[in-house]
Amino acid sequence: MTTRDLSPTCSRPWDSASPHSSPSPVAHLRPEIWERANRLLVRKALAEFTHERLLSPEPVEPPADAAGPRWYAVSGDSGAVEYRFAARVLTLEHWDIDPESITRRRGEEALPLDAVDLCLDLRDALGLTDRILPVYLEEISSTLAGIAYKLDRPLPGAAKLVEADFQTVETSMTEGHPCFVANSGRLGFGVDEYHRYAPEAARPVRLIWLAAHRDHATFTSAADLDYDTLVRSELGDAVLAGFAETMAGLGLDLADYLLIPVHPWQWWNKLSVTFAGEVARRRLVHLGEGPDEYLAQQSIRTFFNVSDPHRHYVKTALSVLNMGFMRGLSAAYMAATPAINDWLADLIGGDEVFRATGLTIIRERAAVGYRHRQYEAATDRYSPYRKMLAALWRESPVPDLAPGQRLATMASLLHVDADGRSFAAELIATSGLAPVRWLRRYLNAYLTPLLHAFYAYDLAFMPHGENVILVLRDGAVERVIFKDIAEEIVVMSAEAALPPTVERIRAGVPEDLKLLSIFTDVFDCFFRFLGATLATQGVVDEDTFWRAVADCAAEYADRVPHLADRLARYDLFAPEFALSCLNRLQLRDNQQMVDLADPSAALQLVGALTNPIARFAPTGG
Repeated sequence: MTTRDLSPTCSRPWDSASPHSSPSPVAHLRPEIWERANRLLVRKALAEFTHERLLSPEPVEPPADAAGPRWYAVSGDSGAVEYRFAARVLTLEHWDIDPESITRRRGEEALPLDAVDLCLDLRDALGLTDRILPVYLEEISSTLAGIAYKLDRPLPGAAKLVEADFQTVETSMTEGHPCFVANSGRLGFGVDEYHRYAPEAARPVRLIWLAAHRDHATFTSAADLDYDTLVRSELGDAVLAGFAETMAGLGLDLADYLLIPVHPWQWWNKLSVTFAGEVARRRLVHLGEGPDEYLAQQSIRTFFNVSDPHRHYVKTALSVLNMGFMRGLSAAYMAATPAINDWLADLIGGDEVFRATGLTIIRERAAVGYRHRQYEAATDRYSPYRKMLAALWRESPVPDLAPGQRLATMASLLHVDADGRSFAAELIATSGLAPVRWLRRYLNAYLTPLLHAFYAYDLAFMPHGENVILVLRDGAVERVIFKDIAEEIVVMSAEAALPPTVERIRAGVPEDLKLLSIFTDVFDCFFRFLGATLATQGVVDEDTFWRAVADCAAEYADRVPHLADRLARYDLFAPEFALSCLNRLQLRDNQQMVDLADPSAALQLVGALTNPIARFAPTGG
């Protein structure tokens, strides 16, 4: 087994990062690239902060030579600095701002666009406290650095991505979460680690393996899986024999330990220091790198096995602050993960409506976690010290693909390449289907199961683009796969019968907030962007897009007459719904936005949005 080379001559992770790589790890941080990154992030900040009603742009007279959209102005807190831009206000108060139009001025003085300065100019409007502001500025700076890296990296265009493999699509995404402005903080990574571990760097990684004494570690698995079967299938006999030999050389027996895969950053930066006592007492034993190479996914701490794509994903603990959370994994939280996944898989497999949509999940089949008793004695359940050493194994979607099918993250539907071409538009063109027909296939595969989960089972997913995988054939969506199950799903019913091992996913949600699992997570945080993208690309207009959504919902209602009372109680065609603001959560607390055990308690609700499908509600008859 190999270990990290700490010699001064070890290869630098950026040396082979791209065909035009430079010996400098900050080659992407150049004036022209930085200016472009700031312009793009300022555009997003103005758009999303306005959508969340933190800012109130005022209409202004356009420049003499301007044509097209209306012009608006936003003043800084002091009134001395003003931002001006051209924008169209689309459905769901989506601000489509022309990035090239944005200016920032202090009186007659033109000022450079800078996303950090924007936060300082608008600090009071954004509600940034003394405690939150410096960390948020660091997250903005890190997000800018990530944008600059992606702008400097040669990426395949949208048309090429249509024919690309799953991981090429995954690592070519440039936007991150469409709502969050500071969406790539990754606080804790140095620049060398960014080049090595960031998803967009697309660099294969070998995981570190630790042996954890069974007195301090817990392994749980699906009903049809056991520990020995899992580790043998993931590592192979030769690697396991090597690990056993290493342990024997220390006078230890591998049978007394559980193997845990660890993110390399976590080992070198956290565990080898923060858990030094556990290592010294041989409760934890460092075994070195495993043989397989993995690629980091958009979720940063989850890895896809590129050496053997039929093997599991591995999700690891990572004590890096990113988008409102420390990305650790709790050993206690992981214990119930396989049982929750088994329960959901059985529910989906036994339901006629789910089966008709083709929905599947990739199950989190096993989990392992280490309990550091001293830190547990000193902390509460929220503490990052309880989330430093755990992992889970999630099924790969590759083995279940039929001939001719290919995979793509659903986040790709919002991707626009460097030339302004939409990946979704290219898929539609490739499919040969009429755009509305393409949309209906996609909506039947994606929206219908979400509606059925809600109305039939009071069950909500977190179905954003990174949590959904599209199964495509000839550019059209045949079915979807949901993932990231145990940490993200919630049963909102106090009466639903759940096995004791699954009880953790039950959460009390007020009646008037339940449908926000569709209105916010799907309509506002995904369809708002997809509809706008397809409209600006000239594929379908907004009315056509939202009518397709309404038709999908109406067709679902027709299929489940036995749920008519619930459909009426939670009216998907209501005239409006509450505006739930994600950036406001991060601006208020960027280290623990939400308690996953009580997700509705933290919601930031500001007024209401007009429901874009209300005007297409089916009429009685």
